[in-house]
Amino acid sequence: MVALHELTVPLFSFILLIIFLKRRRSTANKTLPPSPRKLPIIGNLHQLGKSPHRSLLSLSKRHGELMLLHLGSKPVVVASSAAAAREIMKNQDLIFSNRPKLSVPNRLTYGSRDVAFSPYGEYWRQVRSICVLQLLSNKRVQSFRRVREEETSLMIERIGRSSAVGAAVNLSEELVATTNNVICRVALGRKYGGGGGEERRFKKFLSEFVELLGASPVGDLITWLAWVDRVGGLNAKVERVAKLFDEFLEHVVREHRDMEKLGRVDGDDDQELDFVDILLQFQRENEKTSIVEDETIKALILDMFAGGTDTTVSSMEWTMAELIRNQEP
Repeated sequence: MVALHELTVPLFSFILLIIFLKRRRSTANKTLPPSPRKLPIIGNLHQLGKSPHRSLLSLSKRHGELMLLHLGSKPVVVASSAAAAREIMKNQDLIFSNRPKLSVPNRLTYGSRDVAFSPYGEYWRQVRSICVLQLLSNKRVQSFRRVREEETSLMIERIGRSSAVGAAVNLSEELVATTNNVICRVALGRKYGGGGGEERRFKKFLSEFVELLGASPVGDLITWLAWVDRVGGLNAKVERVAKLFDEFLEHVVREHRDMEKLGRVDGDDDQELDFVDILLQFQRENEKTSIVEDETIKALILDMFAGGTDTTVSSMEWTMAELIRNQEP
């Protein structure tokens, strides 16, 4: 009889050949964008380097404005021109509208129950509609004008006091603090920033939350190396921050419900409603048909913090840099 170990190598080679032919057949009729040569397992990860934006620019000059990269096992299409980006995000947006399931955002946003990371489908369309119509309508945005003006005035006063004594001012920190204060008041009804133990704690894990959203776990790119994220401590950090934020937001939701019971929230007065009030009111009025559960409310509030803080601060920093550059002789 033939020993079992003598059949192992031929059998393994046969399986690999079947997989190779299947993949080749699946892509034979597809026209794919040009792609730089990749390595086994890691794909094109080695070509990104320490400055991915510069590396992508260099690669696009060689392979064109639309190219295909393989980040580990994940194929990624990179658009490097306004025309290519417009084609993807506007003309062909339905084809490209879905989102990959990423492990860190999935854990932090209650199984991707928010708008930014939920997969394209009926649920995403409903929560997007709630955000657009209930939270971010023009009328709603204008109702918070007083909050924006007050926090901007407070920032200018802080900068003025520092300038009066000749102290240096970190404008990035001031912009982050002001943006956080505005979002806290708009979304939660009061500020969680400045001084005191609770405020410092909130500021710390908010910073960790935004940082983790930008993390790139090895397991998302190379599935069988997911153990690296566990050994390296990333998984533990994600669990800790998710737990902290859940406890904080659970307290906020419970606090708003208690205020409703005491009659301190007037649903007819938009000026007095924050985002949690609005979402709880929507949940109550559409109890039988709404998809808005408590976890949905908490996930949407997290979106407001993550997207609102990072995008707003980056835009203001870029605008200020451009103003300074244009004033230089």
